[in-house]
Order: sequence, then C-alpha cells, then structure tokens
Amino acid sequence: MSGPRPIARVVVLTNPAAGGGQAGAAAGRATARLQALGVEVRPLSGASAQDTLRLAREAVTGADAEVDAGERGDRGDGAGIDALVVVGGDGMINLALQAVAGTGTPLGVIPAGTGNDHAREYGLPRRSPEEAAEVVAAGHTTTVDLGRVTAADGSTRWFGSVLATGFDSLVSDRTNRLRWPRGRMRYNLAILAEFANLRPLPFRLVLDDGTVIERDLTLAAVGNTRSYGGGMLICPGADPADGLFDVTLVAAMPRLRVARFFPTVFKGTHIHHPEVTTHRTASLRIESPGITAYADGEFIAPLPVDVTVARAALHLIVPGPA
Repeated sequence: MSGPRPIARVVVLTNPAAGGGQAGAAAGRATARLQALGVEVRPLSGASAQDTLRLAREAVTGADAEVDAGERGDRGDGAGIDALVVVGGDGMINLALQAVAGTGTPLGVIPAGTGNDHAREYGLPRRSPEEAAEVVAAGHTTTVDLGRVTAADGSTRWFGSVLATGFDSLVSDRTNRLRWPRGRMRYNLAILAEFANLRPLPFRLVLDDGTVIERDLTLAAVGNTRSYGGGMLICPGADPADGLFDVTLVAAMPRLRVARFFPTVFKGTHIHHPEVTTHRTASLRIESPGITAYADGEFIAPLPVDVTVARAALHLIVPGPA
C-alpha cells in the first residue's frame, strides 16, 4: 500500500454499453458522489474504443505534464488530473491500462461490468457506484504488476488479470462471431458450440528458465491475478505484486471429464486434479496454431505471443485500511 494521495481532479472514462447498459447510470451516480466530496470531474466517452483510448492517453499525458511542472515549482496551466477513473467492466479497465500503465497516474475503478474480476481481486465495491466513488476520493493507492503481451507483428498490449488461450479463447472467438442472442446467453451458446467441437490443442510453451512444454491441452491460462470469467479461479495462487505469473495448464480430456472438471474452477480446486499442472514464471512464450489470446476478456492477438511481467507498472486506487 502506497498510502493516500490527494484526489482533487479526475477524468471519468465510461463505456455506456458495459454491464448490459448499466454503466451510464453508474457513471452518473459515481460522478455525483465525487462532486459532493469536492472532486472536480471531467467526463470522457469516445465514439469508439480507439477514440476513447486516444482521449484517455491525452488526459494522462496532461497529468504527467503537470507532475513534471510541479517538480519544477510551476503548476503549469492546470490541465492535469490526479487519477483516471474508469466506469465499466474488465474490458474497459483493459482499455484504460493502455493509457496509464508505466505512468504515475493512478487508476480508479467504478465497477459496472458483468465479470468485474479486477474489482473482485482488489476488494473494490461492486454493488454501489457511490461507495466505489468514495474509495476513489480517499486516494489510497497500491502498486501492482501488469502483464505485457508482444504479438508476432511486434505490437504490444497490457493486461491486468488473466490471459486465456485454448478452449476459453475459442469460446470468446465464437461469442464475437455470433449476432444472436444478446448478453450472457450468447456466451453460453458459444460454450455449448465449442464444447461440441472440443479437441486436443497442440501447445508449445517456453518459460523464462528455458523449460519447454510441448503437450496437447484444453487450455493454458496466464494469471497476473486469480480469476477470470466472473470469478472463475483459474490461477488461484496468483499474486499481482510478486513479479511472477501463475500459469495453469489443463491437459486434453474427453468431453465428459471436462464437463465434470469445469465446476471445480470456481472454487480453485481444479489445480489438485492430475490433468492440471501449474508453473510460475516471469515471462513465457505461447504457441498453438490457429489459437488466439484474450486477456481481461478482450481480444489481444493470434498466437504465438511473448508475455512478460512488468513489475509495479500500475498505481491502483483501492480501499484503505479499515
């Protein structure tokens, strides 16, 4: 815990479609509470994900510029902010990470998504935007690691929770292709379709100590934090401040065994099954033909990818000590 920081001015970044359209209302409630607490709020919502990211980066660049000016004894033109606050789910947080990672600008979160795995990990209020806003205004920060993914084309992207490859990323691929039904049912339909097509997936992983793993798998998950998919504890031992990923590998299994296996992921007890192996590493390379990587619920890149822990890359606003 880094301790409280004064929070006087923030940008609130919103995805109105998050949480089944509830994020817009959550943003309004959080903004009203922040203003009641004396925080100056500037709302931002781009026309697209790319436009929103541009606006977020511009806001953070202004914040960093003011920090530099303050070190020179000159507050500049007052354009800076004390935190970037995101309203939405894990996907919206992922977008915000691309703006704040590696900077001195803290990230505040008003949870308003369907999974909210970042909020689960860090004990952020998930039911009340007002309570989440009070956490932001209090300004208690902690410094945590992030994952950094480098794709085959050289592009990079940050993530905060879990990077998924294999069965779970195939489900995400299919979900994105479906146009009906809407919401959670579309994801459930994608699970059923991919389950019907379940097959062994040839993987090759190289860990930071040179260990090479070549096996048929159901999935490979790289955890900076413990859960994905709304509380599935796929990497139950992951610690976002230890400089290491927890890697969970699930061997290829018959459909019936997979059906019995997956409920144990919600409790984190799957790691005791003989079909599961776990590893800890600061970096790794993942290869599997035709498979894509998702992280924080967002498409990242086709495999192969190189994944590295970035130590203390994020200043996150969290609840203070009781």
